[in-house]
Amino acid sequence: MDKRDLVSVFDYEAAAREKLPKIAFDYYSSGANDEITLRDNHAAYERIRLKPRVLKDISQQDVRITLYGENISMPILVAPTAFHRMAHPEGEVAVARAAGKAGTIMILSTLANSSIEEVMAEATGPVWFQLYVYKDKEATKSLIQRAETAGCKAIALTVDAQIWGRRERDIKNRFRLPEGLSIKNLSSGSDQFPDGESGSGLASYVSWQFDPALSWKDVEWLCANTKLPVLLKGILHPEDARLSIDHGAAGVIVSNHGARQLDTVPATIDALTDIVEAVEDRIEVLIDGGIRRGTDVLKAIAMGAKAVGVGRPVIWGLAQDGEDGVKRILDILRNDFELAMRLCGCTSVKEISKDLIF
Repeated sequence: MDKRDLVSVFDYEAAAREKLPKIAFDYYSSGANDEITLRDNHAAYERIRLKPRVLKDISQQDVRITLYGENISMPILVAPTAFHRMAHPEGEVAVARAAGKAGTIMILSTLANSSIEEVMAEATGPVWFQLYVYKDKEATKSLIQRAETAGCKAIALTVDAQIWGRRERDIKNRFRLPEGLSIKNLSSGSDQFPDGESGSGLASYVSWQFDPALSWKDVEWLCANTKLPVLLKGILHPEDARLSIDHGAAGVIVSNHGARQLDTVPATIDALTDIVEAVEDRIEVLIDGGIRRGTDVLKAIAMGAKAVGVGRPVIWGLAQDGEDGVKRILDILRNDFELAMRLCGCTSVKEISKDLIF
């Protein structure tokens, strides 16, 4: 496909479908069960209408925000996704470089094909570390300490994946990592998972390694074992948002794990308002899932999110053109967001309010 024809996130997705092996594309793109929530994550944004203001001076514009003391160029972050080297040989390292050039935050997955240290050696912008809690608490504690030592700026604890959702495309494909790739952040035998002969090898790995007893006491344990801000990723219920504050979290990420865990949960944008109201400005609220257009970013911020995370689109850019492809995806979303803001009469992120939602 001619690069000049790649003008939207959807164009990059179509190009990635053609370029990637089916087992890899299906891993990245699939959701749980019937994929109802997967389709709804973006469709929910399409149902929301905007109510723009006119005759405002939009000759100047500023889309910068400050998040946990970090000044970033836009309220669009790179959400954590696993196994980037299935899409491109430089994997997470290329994504970190692109995020730095875009002036924004990358959230690095525990299930990365590049180690924390490899990524941080190349990163030129802030990196957060996404954490899964393992049955081996010492291994988990080691990950936290390595993230701190390497210079990560926050911990995003995934709280909706003690067990794995049923991803039928992975089961049919007998998903496994290609030869030569591993989970580089784990060692002592934990960096490999079964070959998938009887189903998804990753699902078997999660059942083997992740702690199904994860509870609020573990959130307190994590907050006590790190100096970094802790955000809980995977919050959909307002009461869990309130409990997050009670147990020491500095923020929540409204997320349904890319619709890969429990099918028929709400689209994240539909869950956002109740969670924003529940936290009452006491902690930051972020959101991911289904972001494909600048209008999606604007709607999420208007409805109370501080920033949004983008996952799959980053993978599509990585598959197409490595670091340059990721940077192009971030530029597309930024430019689209800036245009949406101006057409709504906003010159700064602070001017985006719920009044713009029809």
